[in-house]
Amino acid sequence: MQADEPDDPQPCSGREGRRRAPVPLDRARLEELALAYVARFATSAGKLERYLTRKLRERGWSGEGEPPTAEIVARHIELGYIDDAAFARSKAGGLLRRGYGPRRVGQALGAAGIAEPLRRAVQPDAAERRQAAMRLARKRGFGPFGAAPGDRAVREKQIAAMLRAGHMLAEARAVIDAPDEIAAEQWACAAEDEN
Repeated sequence: MQADEPDDPQPCSGREGRRRAPVPLDRARLEELALAYVARFATSAGKLERYLTRKLRERGWSGEGEPPTAEIVARHIELGYIDDAAFARSKAGGLLRRGYGPRRVGQALGAAGIAEPLRRAVQPDAAERRQAAMRLARKRGFGPFGAAPGDRAVREKQIAAMLRAGHMLAEARAVIDAPDEIAAEQWACAAEDEN
C-alpha cells in the first residue's frame, strides 16, 4: 500500500517557494530608474515614458499623489539626456544603412514615440531610398546580385521581401529587374544627380 502523497509538495531548498514581492517605487527610485535607462540606452521621450509606466505597473507606487512620469521625462529632455530629433536621425540613418526602406523607418520611429512631424522631417529622399534598396539587394542576393536573375517565382519572392523591408514597389522592381549590377548602380546614382 502506498503512502498518500501530499497535495502540495515542498520544494527541496525552500528558496523556490519564497519569492519576495517587489518593493513599490517612490519618486527617488523612479528618478534613479529613469537616469539609469537614459544612461544605458539611446532613447526617445516616448520610450522612456513607456519604460517608467511599465516599471510602475510591475512594482507599484508608494509615493504621494500620482507618479510624476511626465515630469521626470520633461526634466530629462530639459537636461539634454533625451533628444527626439537626434534619436530620430540616428535611428533612421541606421535603418537605411541596413537596407530598410522609408515605410519601415516610419514604423520604427512611430513605435519609439516620435511625433509625426519629426518622422516626416527625417524621411529619406529619393537618393537615400535607392541606396537603401541597393544595400538590401546586395546583402540578400536579389536581382542582378543573385544567382538566378530572370526566374519569375524568385523575382516575386524578392519583390515581396523588399516590400516587407519597407521599400516602395517601383524601387523594388527597379532594383530586382535591373539587367546587371552596373545598370542597378546607374539607377541608384541617377537620383543623386537629380538632387
